[in-house]
This record gives sequence, structure tokens and C-alpha cells, in this order.
Amino acid sequence: MDSSDPSDLGIVVRDVWRHFGAVPALSGMSLSAPYGQVTALVGPNGAGKTTLLLVLASLLRPDRGEVRVAGLDPHHDPAGVRSRMGWMPDTFGLYEQLTVREYLRFFADAYRLGRAGQDDRVAELLTLIHLTEFAYQPVHVLSRGQKQRLALARALIHRPRVLLLDEPASGLDPRSRVELRDILRGLAADGAAVLVSSHILTELEEIADRIVLVSKGRTVGEHTMADLAAQAASRYRIRATDPAALATALGGQGVPVQHSANGAGTEVGPLTEDQAADLLAGLVHSGVRVVAFEPLGSNLESVYLEMTEERR
Repeated sequence: MDSSDPSDLGIVVRDVWRHFGAVPALSGMSLSAPYGQVTALVGPNGAGKTTLLLVLASLLRPDRGEVRVAGLDPHHDPAGVRSRMGWMPDTFGLYEQLTVREYLRFFADAYRLGRAGQDDRVAELLTLIHLTEFAYQPVHVLSRGQKQRLALARALIHRPRVLLLDEPASGLDPRSRVELRDILRGLAADGAAVLVSSHILTELEEIADRIVLVSKGRTVGEHTMADLAAQAASRYRIRATDPAALATALGGQGVPVQHSANGAGTEVGPLTEDQAADLLAGLVHSGVRVVAFEPLGSNLESVYLEMTEERR
């Protein structure tokens, strides 16, 4: 777990357990999410991600362990936590007959935001999520992706210091995903602690500063994205003007070739970034005219696949 000053951490989880009957959903999970950063929560189905988010959102009580959100205990001070925390679950209730503007004003009232600033805040959020043109339309006319963006605006209405998001990119088109990435990066830049769970690993790699890997209710690793890039091993695809010369050079460097696809190049690895850089330098030194040298997948994907190898 992060060893930062506790005052720098928006979320702290230490040795948290939660059972459903005899089945443990959380088995001593520990992690942290600092202010000013986006922390990604990654793991297979059943790893405990949603259960943890429900505990953090004060909707589930842990059996034991320590939880702090914005410095407060969600069990003993749920109102305090909710006033500082924005929560976007993977399934959310929308009041379909309200207009988009009425919907956001309803939650502004729920958070006791003063009337004086409500209209400005609602207008600001509608601009942020690109729904201004739908402000006076009923919620039920929105597409799934638009409803997802409205749910994000709802979570942001009271300017929370901590933001919890469970599969926020579900149902979003590619442009909306880029906009979501920019919004989350902007919130972190403004000092918020953002914890996001998603199965879209390529999106997380672009959004996150840190990654927390969980499996079977436990934390199995915490990494910065920079460290992950340096440590992770990925397969690489290489193309050269002379495939035969490439094969000879790879054999001379003792690099096993996993797969050759006609026209697509030769696949090697897995290699770390340092190993890949050494290999490319060696090929060029050997006179191989390399025209493409690229990783297959992502560093996060490689680590995730390695973590879930036991499921094969």
C-alpha cells in the first residue's frame, strides 16, 4: 500500500474483509488512492472490485478492517463521507420523467447546494458532459451513453474531493470515452482522488497514474504506470524489408520466434521495454532494415493476463 503521508490519501483501505454468507468477497484487501491522481482498480470478475466500492461509498459495512474516505470512516460517518465523495455505480437509477436539468437540480437540492449557485453549477456540468442541448428534454429520450454521462454529472454536482467510478466507460462511444478521460484527468489535476474500476484496459492505461491489481478479494500489486511500463513484458511484432535476414538475426541473438504471420511481420517475446530496446539496437547493428517494431497489446493488458493465468 502507498506509504505517503495519510493526509495526501483520499482513500485508505487496510486489511478489509467482507463476507456474503460463507463466501468471502474481500479477504484482507489493502490499497490507497492519493489526492491529485487517478487510481485504476483492475481484476477479473469476482475479484471484489464492486464490493470494495460499495464499502467505500458507505453502502456496505465491512466485517473488519480500516476504511477512510477523505479522512472519514464510511461506517461511522456516512453523511460526512457522502458530502465529500462522488459515487457513480455501474448501474444507476435515473428519474426518467424529469428533464435533464431538473434531474441535476434534484441532486443539487439533495446535497443542500444553495439556490444561488445551482443554476450556474448545472449549466457548468451540462457543458462539461456535452448535454446542454438536452437540458429541457426528459431523461428517457437520452441514449445509454448520454445517460452514462448524466450519471457522471450527478456524481460531480457537489464538487467531491473523492470520486468512485465503477465501469464509467460502459456504453460510451469513442469520442465520449476520450472526453471522459479528459474530465477525469482534469479532476485529478484539480486535486481530487479518483478511483476507477473498468475492464477496458486500454482506456485505463491512458487515464490512470497508478494501478491496483486485485484478485480473489486481495490486493496482489500496486504500481505507478511508469513503473509498470518498465517492468511489464509484452510481445512485439517486427517487420523488416528482408524477412529472411530478420529471422537469421533473431536466431543469432537467441530470441525465440512465437509466430510469423504472412505480411504482418514476426512476433517475439514477451520482452520488457529494456529488452525490446536492446533487441532493436542489435537488429539495426546487424544490418537488418527494420520498418516496424511495435508492442502487441498494452503493458497493463500483459500484467492482467499474467495475473489471471491460473484461470486458463
